[in-house]
Amino acid sequence: MWIGWIEFDLLLGDVHSLKEKRSVVRPLIAELRRRFALTVAEVDALDLHRRSGIGVSVVAADPAHVVELLDSVERFVAARPEVELLSAHRRILSSTDE
Repeated sequence: MWIGWIEFDLLLGDVHSLKEKRSVVRPLIAELRRRFALTVAEVDALDLHRRSGIGVSVVAADPAHVVELLDSVERFVAARPEVELLSAHRRILSSTDE
């Protein structure tokens, strides 16, 4: 079993409140879940209205599939006009790793 995750640090566009932030972040999370069938959550910068940390995880039998999915997710997030991707950090582990 292979487990992969990626964490995005995002700068949000013209957002002036936490309510406006939710109107950007929630649709992005929902679209990632729908399009890629992955686990997605806002995991950082919860109290900042112009920043967001999004975490995505995947489990698969093949490491190449994990890499392919994480690459696709990163390209999707980077192409979104309402957010600026500041950084993306990923990790891939096998269930036999210690």
